[in-house]
Amino acid sequence: MRVALAQINPTVGDIQGNSQLIRESIQRAGDAGAGLVVFPELSVIGYPPKDLLLKPSVIRACQQAVDDLAKDCRGIAAIIGHPCPSDNDTGRMLYNAATLCHDGRPQHRRVKSLLPTYDVFDEHRYFEPGPDVQITPLDGLRLGISICEDLWNDRDVIDRQLYHDNPINELARRGADLFINCSASPFTVGKHALRIQLMREAARRHGLPVLYCNQVGGNDELVFDGCSCAVGPDGELIGHAKDFEPDLLVVDVPVGGQAGAGGSGSVAKSGKPTGKSAESPGPGAQAAAIETPSEGIASAYHALVLGLRDYCKKCGFKSVVLGLSGGIDSAVCCAVAVAALGRENVCGVTMPSRYSSDGSVSDAELLAQNLGIDFHTIAIGPVHTAFETMLGPIFEGTDPGVAEENIQARARGVLLMAISNKFGSMLVTTGNKSELAVGYCTLYGDMAGGLAVLSDVPKTLVYEIANWINGDPGSPLRKQFGKAVIPKDTITKPPSAELRENQTDQDSLPEYDVLDEIIERFVEQEQSAKRIIDETGFDSEVVLKMIRLIDLNEYKRKQAAPGLKITGRAFGFGRRMPIAQRYDNRRVVEADD
Repeated sequence: MRVALAQINPTVGDIQGNSQLIRESIQRAGDAGAGLVVFPELSVIGYPPKDLLLKPSVIRACQQAVDDLAKDCRGIAAIIGHPCPSDNDTGRMLYNAATLCHDGRPQHRRVKSLLPTYDVFDEHRYFEPGPDVQITPLDGLRLGISICEDLWNDRDVIDRQLYHDNPINELARRGADLFINCSASPFTVGKHALRIQLMREAARRHGLPVLYCNQVGGNDELVFDGCSCAVGPDGELIGHAKDFEPDLLVVDVPVGGQAGAGGSGSVAKSGKPTGKSAESPGPGAQAAAIETPSEGIASAYHALVLGLRDYCKKCGFKSVVLGLSGGIDSAVCCAVAVAALGRENVCGVTMPSRYSSDGSVSDAELLAQNLGIDFHTIAIGPVHTAFETMLGPIFEGTDPGVAEENIQARARGVLLMAISNKFGSMLVTTGNKSELAVGYCTLYGDMAGGLAVLSDVPKTLVYEIANWINGDPGSPLRKQFGKAVIPKDTITKPPSAELRENQTDQDSLPEYDVLDEIIERFVEQEQSAKRIIDETGFDSEVVLKMIRLIDLNEYKRKQAAPGLKITGRAFGFGRRMPIAQRYDNRRVVEADD
């Protein structure tokens, strides 16, 4: 059976635009000889639609879109994800559904069984779980259709099962000939290996092929990497789509006793796919593509580029402006912006104060020259002095401190927002996850802006991305410019906010490799202070101080710009901590987890 996995990039709420993407993919899949084309979860409205789902007019429009798209399904079947009203007069009003369209009309509907409520997911807010697991017939085949989370409950792969039921096992028990998973699975570094493991385990356990179609693109904080793929009954990969861009993966799937029969989707004994891949497979396409997805640092970089590009595009921004301090964070942000939008659409501004070193200014200028962006210098000395003069009578008799330092950051924020307003360019904030965690950032100053590109990137990873951009043969910017674009001194000099004389970050913070491990353990893994101290050997006072700063600065993070999520747990709507709270980690430092 020739199947196409349509890895599209939907815009949330753009039902008409998303329908056009679906319609074009149906046509392309038919041209490639596919009998079935599969689309991602909620592909008609885009994921995550959030409270758009509470609008009855939205649901009606989604239903009409599916009816209209079904008319294009003649000679080919399509599985289309969409929200729809539930069948019951109790419980939640909606289902998260995937409908098989064939012979010009919607024919069979499959409803998502497992509804996640952890991390960034809140599906129980909107959806009722499917009443049962059903097989979907198509031309004598029995399709086992599942939706995203339905695949994620395998006790042999997942440490702790969150649900009592396993829809994949139930589909197999009911006689499925193959498994199809319509997904909207957000990217995090290292996550795709777990997806592959889940698919392989299901395939080998039941001796059935598994097809996985994932959404691609950025929607608000979330980035979707695509990576749609297919594994055969033996668990071996027979097709893999591109990562971080739309793709149409066409694969011949062995079904109905054809396992191991070879064909265009088979894998040669060498483990490599037979034939060649095609961007737009035509009628003569004879082999599935097996693209190699990026991993680690490279995948983090590509996620940031796609997230920024789509955030600007889907919000209507064509260009960005950002402050360039000569430091590592603004340099990486600038490089990502150039990759995402093109150098002609990026403006960098350096704003030296009396504490800025000559090297910081020259490093910012060199970065701008290397990337070929528009660049301006605006000295903030006069406005800094003016603020100090105006505040002098009120501050009289007090020692200079954080308030005076933050005047500089806020003056820069005012200037950058003025440029943003004047030219319609979105202001990109440049702070990283380490700073945001402990509040080493200024409200209404360097935190001002429309998108925080690095807010889920720990400082140590920022350095790794910078070195990858400069030196890795796979770095697109290295290929584009033929050289390292981030100045060497930017990477090697001690990090500093330069808000007072001879300031460095480590005046206030531990070394970043220590801080980042504390953040990962405390924020992402929810480890206690005692466990962190026992397992790392870090000084107990340092651990407790950093944890206290993380808790105290929740009020800042609630006012921060949205940021792109690339780790297992980001600050934002996936981590819902109270601001006014007094849980004291010191009191439980002697307790076990």
